Amino acid sequence: MALMEFLRGAVVLLFLGAAGIGALIYYCVHMPGDSHRGSLPELTAAQGELRDRLRSHVRVLAGEIGERHQYQRSNLDAAADYITAQFEAMGLVPSPQMVGDGFRNIVVDLYGRESRDEVLVVGAHYDSVTMTPGADDNASGVAGLLELARLLRERPLRRSVRLIAFTNEEWPFFGRDDMGSRVSARLSHERDENVTGMFSLEMIGYYSDEPRSQWYPRIVRRFYPEQANFIAFVSNFASRDLLVRGIGAFRRHARFPSEGMSAPEWLVRDVRRSDQSSYWSYGFPGVMITDTANFRNYGYHNVGDMPGTLDYDSMARVVHGLAAMLAELAGGNLIE
Repeated sequence: MALMEFLRGAVVLLFLGAAGIGALIYYCVHMPGDSHRGSLPELTAAQGELRDRLRSHVRVLAGEIGERHQYQRSNLDAAADYITAQFEAMGLVPSPQMVGDGFRNIVVDLYGRESRDEVLVVGAHYDSVTMTPGADDNASGVAGLLELARLLRERPLRRSVRLIAFTNEEWPFFGRDDMGSRVSARLSHERDENVTGMFSLEMIGYYSDEPRSQWYPRIVRRFYPEQANFIAFVSNFASRDLLVRGIGAFRRHARFPSEGMSAPEWLVRDVRRSDQSSYWSYGFPGVMITDTANFRNYGYHNVGDMPGTLDYDSMARVVHGLAAMLAELAGGNLIE
């Protein structure tokens, strides 16, 4: 009798454990709305122009300037100058935000008309690692940042959008006090700014429809597609609400595949792999928007990360969808 009671208790515990794991997985991977499936529509005329501008930015940053980091300081400064000049050409007023020994973030504020103090941050780092031109990592993110500024600059937004090109995201700065996004997040914390969310554009240019072109950390690989033809939204648990609102808005406006995951940092360490983690450190919600880096792009952090490897049609669709997402979250008019 005692043995039977023990076995019943063991079965109940196993059932509850399995149910708990299932609930955790559901919470991690279930996202609102539906990802686009099937063929992609032709680019509109406006999206075609967007594609050409994105390609031009990447060619300058990764093709003409190339490696840009502390050991190629003149190139890093040239990238910062290019980004500044592009913002100015749009009629915007970029401000340098000094980081450590003369390094700089470049900041542009699009002020909201009603709730100016509510700030939605969008950022991308412009440095690269050594021995790579850094087309996808992260000239693609910077190109997206510049074009988001162009698409949003004349929209009447209720809340403010802050666009930041970050320096010093790569090794040896990642996670240190002189990491560009760390400085920016700390300043927002010290000023008691109402940062309602942060989106990090971390590699958004590499896509493939080939079977088995996408890989994942082992713990999550069975829940996502094997084709590398989507953009991913990734967060920790504390930022899940921002993730859900962001990917939900993206799916309402973009006809492009998207996947989302919110996971605890101790379980899936890769969720920390960009500038949004700096904002997490100061209590702000943040989401990484990414093509998943080395989980699909074999040029990651090596000489193969060239401008010619990127899919600029897909980039244009993603950036156009992100502009509509941000316009919705900031309370502005939709972008068609």
